[in-house]
Amino acid sequence: MKHIYKKGSDNVLLLLHGTGGTEEDLLPIANMIDSEASILSVRGNVSENGMPRFFKRLSEGVFDEEDLIFRTEELQQFISDAASNYQFDRKNVVAVGYSNGANIAGSLLFHYKDSLKGAILYHPMVPRRGITLPDLSSTPIFIGAGKNDPICPASETEELQQLLSNAGAQVEVQWENQGHQLTHAEVAASKKWYELFHK
Repeated sequence: MKHIYKKGSDNVLLLLHGTGGTEEDLLPIANMIDSEASILSVRGNVSENGMPRFFKRLSEGVFDEEDLIFRTEELQQFISDAASNYQFDRKNVVAVGYSNGANIAGSLLFHYKDSLKGAILYHPMVPRRGITLPDLSSTPIFIGAGKNDPICPASETEELQQLLSNAGAQVEVQWENQGHQLTHAEVAASKKWYELFHK
């Protein structure tokens, strides 16, 4: 997978962009959250009308489940390979994902136990329904959400929070009176959460 790796501290931030983004997009956000962390920023392998994504969708908000499962496995394998190539601890990876990137990060949590040490999900949706989640009791999760988000309604966020909590995860949700865009307040709240989580 096309990516950027920057060696820093033992903490590794896995950056996952939104639809139409690239591996450059979230670098400023990562710098705000933890300027000393190592960075593994990945570009999605799927193209939708020339826009990079992490998995296919059938329409707005309707995921191609088969492709989602395949791409989640691909990303899981890529992170493990990167850990061995760049010699970082696979257990120290915290995902930072926005929109489509948050959805693939959520899918990692839904499908693979201990795939992530923690996750910052900006405007995620429920990746899959009707499956049993792995034990997430050691995985803290931050969700940034917009009360007026047209792509990801509040009910979607609440359902995702419930599913993750039921699997044992500690979930913190930061609500903004905004739409689908990422706000400074969300990033500031995720930084605060991240610093507590690393103490």
